[in-house]
Amino acid sequence: MSSSTESIPEVNQDREHILDEVRCFALDMDGTIYLGEKWIDGAQAFLERIGASGRSYVFLTNNSSKNAEAYVEKLHRMGWDIGPEKIITSGQAAIFYLKRHFAGKRVFLLGNPLLQAEFVQAGIELEERMPDVVVVAFDTSLDYQKMCKVCDFVRAGLPYLATHPDYNCPTETGFIPDAGAIQAFIHASAFRYPDRIIGKPNRDIVDYLTERVGVEKDRIVMVGDRLYTDVAAGKNNGLKSVLVLSGEAALSDVSESGVMPHLIFESVREMIPFL
Repeated sequence: MSSSTESIPEVNQDREHILDEVRCFALDMDGTIYLGEKWIDGAQAFLERIGASGRSYVFLTNNSSKNAEAYVEKLHRMGWDIGPEKIITSGQAAIFYLKRHFAGKRVFLLGNPLLQAEFVQAGIELEERMPDVVVVAFDTSLDYQKMCKVCDFVRAGLPYLATHPDYNCPTETGFIPDAGAIQAFIHASAFRYPDRIIGKPNRDIVDYLTERVGVEKDRIVMVGDRLYTDVAAGKNNGLKSVLVLSGEAALSDVSESGVMPHLIFESVREMIPFL
């Protein structure tokens, strides 16, 4: 949380040369790099500049309804070719957490087929009838039968994990209910919230990020358009943090949020001169 003595950073400035020390950029996607299937102005030049400066980037998203390949395909359609190693999702971080803390356990996964396939490929045993642990993701194939089943397992007291906390997912036409809304439904019936939430702003996805990129936390910057997930993930876990005003958050939200970014830019385009 921010201190009352913290002042709001000057927009589009890095007077303390914070970005000079950064070796890896962890980038949110929707609202930061693109909106829907449209690039935010200057985002491609920003990515090119990161590479030209000898540094690296990864995309870090809470959205567990898609796997890495789905994001690779989307960016390819938009004219940007990368491999799946550049994509980190809360679903992947949940797999990492399960392998560390629930090795060999059978998992009931409330998730769509893309995520189910990713779990199976990673060696996680999925179980519909007698699981050892429950994982709730952003399931875009959700139906009433699934909701009854997951509530039964949660009500029975099984360990209960969630991939991320977001209540809504932005779309080109507004918002759709996200994993947090599913968790609220489960709580209304089973009277439990998750024992552990993996995604931003929480530590577990940052632990997975640092494992993947092999860079010390204080040399990583989290760049995103949401204060309570992107910026908080950086501030709460030893990363640098940049808020961009190209998506959800407005400058007026900063003083009210209790989360103060290290830097604020109108968009990633305005970061280019500081790289």
